[in-house]
Amino acid sequence: MVPYFSIIVVCLNPGEKLRKTLESICVQTFRDYEVIIKDGGSKDGSLACIWEIFEKDKVKLIEKKDQGIYDAMNQAAAQAAGDYAYYLNCGDLFYSEEVLEKMAEFIQSFDETERARIKEIPGIYYGNIFERLTGQKVASNPHMDAFGCYRNVPCHQACFYSRELLLAHPFQISYRVRADYEQFLWCFFVMQKEREVRFAYRDLLIADYEGGGFSETRENRRISAAEHKEITRKYMPKGQLFRFRMVMLLSLAPLRTKMAENKVTAGIYNKMKEAVYALKNR
Repeated sequence: MVPYFSIIVVCLNPGEKLRKTLESICVQTFRDYEVIIKDGGSKDGSLACIWEIFEKDKVKLIEKKDQGIYDAMNQAAAQAAGDYAYYLNCGDLFYSEEVLEKMAEFIQSFDETERARIKEIPGIYYGNIFERLTGQKVASNPHMDAFGCYRNVPCHQACFYSRELLLAHPFQISYRVRADYEQFLWCFFVMQKEREVRFAYRDLLIADYEGGGFSETRENRRISAAEHKEITRKYMPKGQLFRFRMVMLLSLAPLRTKMAENKVTAGIYNKMKEAVYALKNR
């Protein structure tokens, strides 16, 4: 029987983080899922906890070398059988025991005509995350458009992907930090020209996001900025990019980023952002 969700966990010597992440999956009230664990060659004994938490028929363990996190994510997606795939990084947790249940209800909540076509329309269904470092809810943009793609796509810990989108355009491993961003833009700008793709938002906390990881080091932030420029040039015309950059400049984007990352000001910033989203989507 095909599972509804494939929950993908990528790891390498994760220590106790793996146990905590898997336990947050195990307690989900919605049970129609499989767990794909892609391990790059751990030597710390952490994988032993898998069989203490799950029955063997619930888990696929892939032990194989890879060329980094995005290659590992691709390897896992290729082995997934679920209709929808979700990546939960080691150290991150589902925000509540009802996340999968509520997302399954949301995906199936469209009208009768849409429900009849639900498996024919690939989509990215997304919500919000709770950021542990700042102790704040980080809201995703409820309506995706070109500027939303330039400025603020939801992080992959907030996204449930139709598996076929991940297979049609795997993460490009030439990007060290922004491959998930590139994949999202491909879905929006390229795949939608070929067929309908749904981008659907629910105001729901999906993940308790650990933060402070690979993409957030000083060096990788520099790489991230360079990759953002390269990727947006790949998908957006020059005139559009110029307009978007001017908007970011005039709206004091660097200052807003500092506010979002500061524990003292993050709450104020995120409430302001949610208010702007609400006004835009009336």
